[in-house]
Amino acid sequence: MTGPETPTAETRWAGWARTFAYGLAGLVAGYLALAYAIDPYDSGRSSLLSVDAVRPQGPRTSAAVRGRDPAYRGAIFGNSHIQLIDPGRLSQATGIPFVQLSVTATGPGEQFTLMDWYLRHHAAPRALVVSADNFWCTDDPHLSNDKPFPFWLFSDRTVVYLRGLLRWSVLEELSDRIGWLLRKRHETAPRDGWWDYEADYSALGYAGDPVKAAEREKPAPEAPEAGRAGPSFPAAERFTAIAAALPAETALILVFPPIYAAALPRPGTPRARAEQACKAALIASVRGHRRSAVLDWRRDGPEARDPALFFDQSHYRHPLARKVAADIAAAIARLEGDARAH
Repeated sequence: MTGPETPTAETRWAGWARTFAYGLAGLVAGYLALAYAIDPYDSGRSSLLSVDAVRPQGPRTSAAVRGRDPAYRGAIFGNSHIQLIDPGRLSQATGIPFVQLSVTATGPGEQFTLMDWYLRHHAAPRALVVSADNFWCTDDPHLSNDKPFPFWLFSDRTVVYLRGLLRWSVLEELSDRIGWLLRKRHETAPRDGWWDYEADYSALGYAGDPVKAAEREKPAPEAPEAGRAGPSFPAAERFTAIAAALPAETALILVFPPIYAAALPRPGTPRARAEQACKAALIASVRGHRRSAVLDWRRDGPEARDPALFFDQSHYRHPLARKVAADIAAAIARLEGDARAH
């Protein structure tokens, strides 16, 4: 009889490697199960620790909880060029509870992702307000942006969401969320998502710095911005499909947000022709939805020429934001009035 074979170095190594792999797989699976259950950004995928409040965090991730809140039958999408529109003011003027889902330093790609998230959780919203600025005039078919954005958080594919949870930043968020939940008194962020940046801009010197004032007066060049001259505008093509798929009862308001007069292209220049082509494509994109309106504030006029209404060439102040909000509310009232008449 022969005794058991003595394991070789190779078999010992293979056994150790299998044990390590199984242990690592178990650790990852356990972490993912825990992270999914805790739901660090309150995306609604797990209701185990969900509470009726918004934990203080940046708008990129807080949009996950705000965008699924059933209380809001109206939503505002864009970036800092529409961010100063107070959703509470719109709610009061229209009777439609509005949430502000604008996220600073984003373009149409991120904004379409947030629209999709909101619409997946609101089958028949009463109104959508969408801001289309110069970033929408890109000819990039991928609608890329140079700032990070958690696309995985808003994905409709579980595997993409789980992959997104495998991040160090998410691990930190898990501990932050648990700590927040355990406190007797939760510090909360505004539920409707309004972030009033006027005080922040004033603190940075935009209200009275002569250097910044001189920058505001710098005239627009004659040439169009690189990558924004057309002839194709992929954002308009994507928005056409979104607008056409909206429920018939939803009011869709497309807003070209205000910019300071110096930043407007001079008539007859290649830049002016490129902007007009982009505007025409975006205006056409909403025509597939019967209850739609276009508000063009990206134009010359008394407001555009008043430096007291602007911090810089594209960020305006409360007095002008209130005028734009009133224009939006009036457009919604017209669309809802037309619907009742028919």
